[in-house]
Amino acid sequence: MSTSTTASVSTHILDTSVGRPAEGVAVQLAARAGRAADWRALGGSATDADGRCKDLPALPEGTTHVRLDFAVEPYFEKKQADAQQDAPANRDSGPGVFFPEVAITFAVVPGEHYHVPLLLNPFGYSVYRGS
Repeated sequence: MSTSTTASVSTHILDTSVGRPAEGVAVQLAARAGRAADWRALGGSATDADGRCKDLPALPEGTTHVRLDFAVEPYFEKKQADAQQDAPANRDSGPGVFFPEVAITFAVVPGEHYHVPLLLNPFGYSVYRGS
């Protein structure tokens, strides 16, 4: 929850290749106070069955920039393994995911809430500031 001296962040992931939430994706949160400051790891969470991270750590006072790191490769590897188990004759010999991780960096101001959804598929992604 944001206060007048801090910002807050939430996210969710939609797997656009199947039109469903992406469950079980690890998300790490980092913050810094100013462009020249070092990143400070704050912790993380994983997406639930709805594709949402509801328990990301709070941002420290003075945060000006936030980074969300999404570990998407294990999600797609599991999805690919499940698909191969269902249809072993349709195995793909190429890599299952082109972007193994997605890092999103954005600026914040105190008192604002930032919802940053990730639209994801094995060969691309898109983000935006949601509401």
